[in-house]
Amino acid sequence: MEVKPGYKLTEVGVIPEEWEMVAVADLVEPSAPICYGVVQVGQHTESGVPIVAIKFVKEIAHAPLHRTAAHLEQPYAKSRPKGGDVLISIKGTIGRVGIVPNAFQGNISRELARLRIRDDLCPEYIAHQLESGATQERIMRSVVGTTRLEFSIATLRKFPLPIPPNLPAQRAIAEALSDVDGLLGGLERLIAKKRDLKQAAMQQLLTGQSRLPGFQGEWEVKRLGNVAPLQRGFDLPNPLLKSGPYPVVYSNGILNHHVAFQVKGPGVVTGRSGTIGKVTFVEGDFWPHNTSLWVTSFKGNDSKFVFYLYSSLGFERFASGSGVPTLNRNDAHAYHVQIPPTKAEQTAIAQMLSVMDEELAALEKRRDKTRALKQAMMHELLTGRTRLV
Repeated sequence: MEVKPGYKLTEVGVIPEEWEMVAVADLVEPSAPICYGVVQVGQHTESGVPIVAIKFVKEIAHAPLHRTAAHLEQPYAKSRPKGGDVLISIKGTIGRVGIVPNAFQGNISRELARLRIRDDLCPEYIAHQLESGATQERIMRSVVGTTRLEFSIATLRKFPLPIPPNLPAQRAIAEALSDVDGLLGGLERLIAKKRDLKQAAMQQLLTGQSRLPGFQGEWEVKRLGNVAPLQRGFDLPNPLLKSGPYPVVYSNGILNHHVAFQVKGPGVVTGRSGTIGKVTFVEGDFWPHNTSLWVTSFKGNDSKFVFYLYSSLGFERFASGSGVPTLNRNDAHAYHVQIPPTKAEQTAIAQMLSVMDEELAALEKRRDKTRALKQAMMHELLTGRTRLV
C-alpha cells in the first residue's frame, strides 16, 4: 500500500507520522486504572447511590438513574467516576461511549468501564475516537462470547488508539465534532418535541376533543368494521416475479417493488400476525402479502383519516394466541370509534396531521444528513487526513 509523505501505515490504517499509537491503559491516570462498576445493584432505593447503566451513558445528567443501596455500592468505591471521565460499555451492548458530567456523584454498573484520562490528554478526543466507525469495527472484532457479548477489560487495556501529538490538536478535533453533536442533539430534541405535539394533536383531533375551525355537529360512534373493514391479504404468486410495477406490502410495513399484480389503492395496511399494529399508508396500487390485513373499503370515509385513526388505536389490543400473536379481526371490527359527521372534517384533520408528518420527515432528513456529515468528519479528523491545527 502506497503511503503519501508525512503519513505512516499502522495497525489501524494510515495516520500522520507525528501521531502515536497508544494503548488505552497508557491513556489513563496511573492512580485510577481502568475498572468496571457495581456487580449487583439490587432493588431501586430512592435514597441510594445513582448508578449509570449502558442505556443512559450519553445522558447521565438528566436520566432517571437506578439508585442502589449504599452497602451494595460501597465495595466498588474505586469505580466511582468524576467529571470528565470517559465511560464505554463492555458487556451486552458493546461500544457505547459517554463522558461523565462535572456535577455527577454516583457509580457505574458492571457493564461499563471507566477511563480516567491523563491531564495531558483530551477526554473528549478519546471519547470521539472510541465511538468512531473505524474504532467500533476494531472493537467488535475483539469481542468474545455468544449468548452475552463482552469486550474484556484486559483487551481494552491493550487496545491501541491513534493520538495526535499535542493537546491543542486533540482539543481542536474534539471541539469540531462536539459542535456537530450539539447540532444533532438540538435536532433530536426538536424531533422529540414535534412527535409529542403530533401525538397530542392526534389524541385531540381523532376523538373530537378539539375541533378545527368551521366544523360542528355531533361525532358518531361506529364499529370499526362499519368504518373501514379489514380483509386478509392475498397469497403471493409462486414463483415470485423478480420485478414489477407494484409494491408488495408486508406486515412490518416494508414495501418491495417486484410483482406485477395489483390492488387498487390507496390502502391502509396493518400486521395480521407476528408484527401486530404496524400501520402503513400506500398511496398507489399495491399487492398485500398474506401476512397483512388491509382496508378493502373505506365506506365513503377519507382514506388518510382512516390511516391516522388506525395508527392511534394500537392494534396490539386485538392480538390473541399463545404462540405467534394474531390480530383477531372480529375483535377489531367490534371496537367502537368516534367519527366526524362529515368527510370534509375527516379530510381537514388528515391534512393537518399530514403537514405535521411532513415537518417531522424534513427534520429527520436533516438529522440524517447531519449524522452522515459527522461520520465523514470523524473519518477525516480522527485519522489525521484533515488537519485543524
